Amino acid sequence: DVVHAGAILGELSAIDGGPRSASAFALEPTEVLAVSRSSFEALIDRHPQVPRALMAVVGCRLREANRRQLEFGANDALGRVCQRLIELRHRYGTVDALGMPVVHMPFSQSDLANWAGLSREAVVKGLRALRALGWIESNGKMVTVVDEGALLRRAAQS
Repeated sequence: DVVHAGAILGELSAIDGGPRSASAFALEPTEVLAVSRSSFEALIDRHPQVPRALMAVVGCRLREANRRQLEFGANDALGRVCQRLIELRHRYGTVDALGMPVVHMPFSQSDLANWAGLSREAVVKGLRALRALGWIESNGKMVTVVDEGALLRRAAQS
């Protein structure tokens, strides 16, 4: 997933002591705070509201994982590429001088493929198809959304 400033990572390992279930990398210069398990447990002991907040984070992540699992089972590769482009549009989109939605891709096509649960080749093919349909235009890491309605409709197909 792509998370924002203030996000918590590694919460499951902190809770159960098991190995981490994911890796992380920063899209831009980032400050992080690493907390040892013993410090984390001491924090929980001193502040009983922390477990409740942590349960909310875990609940949100579980809901998102369930949504993605359903998406992966119900939507083909092109639909998943459309869904990720829409999500990127909402997270990172701006508007160009002509009023067109523009997304400055914060990561590589391989990263987009991992996020969509696809191969890099499937993402390349999907982006090519979307350009051929006239729904997007792309130039390097900049994607202009020409027909957001078409992307939304295609993303919603199952």
